[in-house]
Amino acid sequence: MTSPAELQLLRQFQTRAAGVSCPAQTVAVVLKTSFQKGAAQRCFLSVSTAETKPLFPCSLGPGYCMGIGPLLSHGRFLWMGVGNACNYYNKTYGEFVRVWISGEETFIISKSSSVFHVMKHWHYVSRFGSKLGLQCIGMYENGIIFNNNPAHWKEIRPFFTKALSGPGLVRMIAICVESTIEHLDKLQEVTTELGNINVLNLMRRIMLDTSNKLFLGVPLDENAIVLKIQNYFDAWQALLLKPDIFFKISWLCKKYKDAVKDLKGAMEILIEQKRQKLSTVEKLDEHMDFASQLIFAQNRGDLTAENVNQCVLEMMIAAPDTLSVTLFFMLILIAEHPTVEEEMMREIESVVGDRDIQSEDMPNLKIVENFIYESMRYQPVVDLIMRKALQDDVIDGYPVKKGTNIILNIGRMHKLEFFPKPNEFSLENFEKNVPSRYFQPFGFGPRSCVGKFIAMVMMKAILVTLLRRCRVHTMKGRGLNNIQKNNDLSMHPIERQPLLEMVFTPRRNASEDQGDGMDQH
Repeated sequence: MTSPAELQLLRQFQTRAAGVSCPAQTVAVVLKTSFQKGAAQRCFLSVSTAETKPLFPCSLGPGYCMGIGPLLSHGRFLWMGVGNACNYYNKTYGEFVRVWISGEETFIISKSSSVFHVMKHWHYVSRFGSKLGLQCIGMYENGIIFNNNPAHWKEIRPFFTKALSGPGLVRMIAICVESTIEHLDKLQEVTTELGNINVLNLMRRIMLDTSNKLFLGVPLDENAIVLKIQNYFDAWQALLLKPDIFFKISWLCKKYKDAVKDLKGAMEILIEQKRQKLSTVEKLDEHMDFASQLIFAQNRGDLTAENVNQCVLEMMIAAPDTLSVTLFFMLILIAEHPTVEEEMMREIESVVGDRDIQSEDMPNLKIVENFIYESMRYQPVVDLIMRKALQDDVIDGYPVKKGTNIILNIGRMHKLEFFPKPNEFSLENFEKNVPSRYFQPFGFGPRSCVGKFIAMVMMKAILVTLLRRCRVHTMKGRGLNNIQKNNDLSMHPIERQPLLEMVFTPRRNASEDQGDGMDQH
């Protein structure tokens, strides 16, 4: 007969065995030896011919199952998309989950204390992804977004920091106002046959135009480049976690390689135009933008041509890729919540009045700022951050080995802790100051988003400029929940669905310089 002490020991063993990720060569042997007076002891003998892995709580994640577990978890990421897979594992196993990607141990974390720990430490500044995939899209040890070489990343980051702060930050306000007005004046270019506005395309064109004016400064075909950026992003998202065998089958990855080549080729032509422009100007000070700084760094031998091209490409795609979708979601939320729109308009009229928004208005637009924050919390576009551990560590009691992949599921974290109405869209969630550990839409620490300040400036300037001139309405009164979305590397609406279109109507008190384009819608 089994004693209570035996049952307790057995339960302890079962709990440990369920959570441990054991290699196929590991055999756990349970020896039961009975001694006098009915006492029982358990001896747990682990016989292993491979590296011993730590024992974790049983809720940490799916089992290894003789190598089947890693295959299934990687397959789930490829099938569901990164964002959907992360939400599935956190919901199923808890807020600190161990899975595998490409056979590498990967932690998915949505617990604020653990997320805070990873973000603030330098030994998590590296990213991870398929080497062949990153090489294909040009990001392997190049650029800044997914550059997984910390030394190279540190050399590049100052160029981005300088361009995205200081005078550039102030100039961007006037550029955003100018570009938004220009594009509202020619809405017919993004108007469907039924008279509705393709808002996502409109936002992408505004984002590309503002980025070009501040960072590159050469004429370009907006429609053509926007389409190339979309195709490049699709390739980036598709190739980031693909297994190596995928790249050995040429017909499988041909369309992605063609998409990358298409955008790279277009950017190389634009950069060459910039070189020619710089060679003919008399005063360089007036033309020392982001692209110019990189070109001169290449001339000094500090950067390769490949890295210069990739940095310019990433600067040009960043806003059309993420901010455009973020602003699209915001306009949908404004149409869904008329009382929020009224609050925002009262503040805009009080702070800005009849003129265009200026730099001194930015800190006074508190309701607009809270709306932006709540939109990014409730309907994020970038809701995960991918990192790699550069040294052994312990996160909230969990051992993390050097080389372990980390995915911070900040989108889920923003709906788990602190906020009074986590599952609702409500400005009440930001009525009080929110501690930084609970809300990190741009990340923080040494590898936080380098463009987080200019992104806030751009969103405020564009929203205020647009809302002062027109009201926005969704198709048939439908909202975010009706829009089909794909949550992979980031959250994007599925293209080519009529619900992406909106209706713009001029405001009664809008100034007469709106242009004829607005009057038609």
